[in-house]
Amino acid sequence: MMLIMVGDVALRNIPVPGLPRGLSWSNEISELMLYLLTMCVAPWLLRQGQHIRVDILLQAIPKHLAWLLEWVGDAIGLVCCLVITYYGAQAAWASYAQGAVTIKTLVTPEWWSLAPLPIVFALLSVEMVFRMARLWASERGPRHDAVSAA
Repeated sequence: MMLIMVGDVALRNIPVPGLPRGLSWSNEISELMLYLLTMCVAPWLLRQGQHIRVDILLQAIPKHLAWLLEWVGDAIGLVCCLVITYYGAQAAWASYAQGAVTIKTLVTPEWWSLAPLPIVFALLSVEMVFRMARLWASERGPRHDAVSAA
């Protein structure tokens, strides 16, 4: 992605005979790559406890209540991931079945950009189940595996 952006800027500012003045498709490719990179890294970040987490309240309330709120948060997260998996799969399939295309500088099948969504959120759903299992097996209190500050 960085090389595409550097190439685009260089070609726009340094005239090279025989080459275009910039890469007209660079913004589209960069947008799609940013989306794809974000989607692909999300399950790993959740697994490592690296997602943004504000746990000031959980550290201040009684341990058993904090543990219970961790469960509630994980259950809400699991339901959200499952819903997005379902509707993301429906959207990707409908786009594929209709032959929908995205028309910008590049013309691409729309389902190419929609397909990662249900896959990633299915993986996030699995990780939410693992988080709940780890929470169940841990001592009754807030998580310590994803605390950002000591």
